[in-house]
Amino acid sequence: MFTSIAIIGRPNVGKSTLFNKLTKSRQAIVSDFSGLTKDRNYGYISFGEQKSLLIDTGGIAQDDTILKEDIAVQAWIAAEESSLIIFLLDGSQNLNKEDLDILSRLRKLNKTFITVLNKIDKKSDALIKEDLNKRGINNFFEISAEHSKNLLDLRSFIKKSLPSNQTQVPEGKKIAILGRPNAGKSTFINKFIREDRLIVSEIAGTTIDAISIPFSVNDDDFIFIDTAGIRKGYRNAHKIEYFSYVRAMHSVETCDVVIFMCDASEGLVDQDLKIINMVSEMGKPLVLAFNKMDLLTKRQKDDLYETKRVQSNFVDNFFKIEISGIKGRGFKKLFKVTNNVIENAQKKYTTSSLNKLLEKFTTQSAPPSVNGRQLKLKHIHFGGINPTTLVIHSNQDKKIPQNYKKYLENSFRSSLKLQSIQLKLIFRKSDNPFENKVNKLTDRQIKKRQRMMKHVKK
Repeated sequence: MFTSIAIIGRPNVGKSTLFNKLTKSRQAIVSDFSGLTKDRNYGYISFGEQKSLLIDTGGIAQDDTILKEDIAVQAWIAAEESSLIIFLLDGSQNLNKEDLDILSRLRKLNKTFITVLNKIDKKSDALIKEDLNKRGINNFFEISAEHSKNLLDLRSFIKKSLPSNQTQVPEGKKIAILGRPNAGKSTFINKFIREDRLIVSEIAGTTIDAISIPFSVNDDDFIFIDTAGIRKGYRNAHKIEYFSYVRAMHSVETCDVVIFMCDASEGLVDQDLKIINMVSEMGKPLVLAFNKMDLLTKRQKDDLYETKRVQSNFVDNFFKIEISGIKGRGFKKLFKVTNNVIENAQKKYTTSSLNKLLEKFTTQSAPPSVNGRQLKLKHIHFGGINPTTLVIHSNQDKKIPQNYKKYLENSFRSSLKLQSIQLKLIFRKSDNPFENKVNKLTDRQIKKRQRMMKHVKK
């Protein structure tokens, strides 16, 4: 059971730092640059057995740009949907107009909020305390989120301030949306959940953090994870962009399935294949979504599927779904396929069922000879998920022909319905139970051996 808590404030007052400290994570990107957090970011803060949803928001600034306005809208949506609000201020600076405007609007919301002064470790002559007193705020917390000063006291006060009305913790199957910048990931999520939940902009790189969005379909719970677009050369890019990549990969590690979204007009490029390969190496199921199909002519669609990258054996293992994020086309099929992939990827298989399949496949195509010895596949058992792992015991574990390994992989993949799911076959040499075991000779056998040795010709 949990309540929701939103952290509100102008840019660069330390909201993401406080979010990371309270959730005991590194979920939010932290930097000296202002305006890094753009969408609502969700995490959990625990008070013993009690769990609350903590929401990190973008900085509310007085700026006429559309992007800044969208960030402010998202922040106030978070405040309105929360049970408790943390109003965070920079304690090393005086109150400015942005702070006062936020305070004024907070009072109009008629919600419980806690005023917190951050960065008290910095030397300053600021008169922020006096300014707050003048405006009727006499109770506030002084902390240093960066150095964890007074955070225990703040956590204790937050716990006491939580309202009694509690709701169920949103849990569910995690679906990470991956792709290059401007592939349409955020647009797809907004359209799917029928809510302007994520900021959408033509400016590449609008999403720079991994954002979790809970939703339900037919009483089944899911969580979309919108990730930052992964650019070419991210390893050598600015640290913010690199950390965005790290966050995206962390989202892959924690998710149940990845939807890789690409711009159909561009097709799969080298950068896409690199990302897909990284996901595959992590053992995660993956579904390909070709977005913006509504912009393509029939000839362009045909050309898309004729490209070598789409026709490659590597990509051929994945489901390929056509969608239009703007028009909402193909969503039902994409979601159905993705849900089925999740269920199949989490299946566990009995030893008996796997051995029946192994016997069937070896009967259809007998194992070859390896170094003059007939390859014998003795038995098989289930080894785990993500990737789906099958362990095959044989009389040899090395120099097994690659084409026969591929035959077994394709056969198991087809029979177990593992399309879009990573499959790993491990070959192990079965140990001889009698190897290095010598029966102890009896006294009679020892004497007989001694007699026989006397007759041996020298």
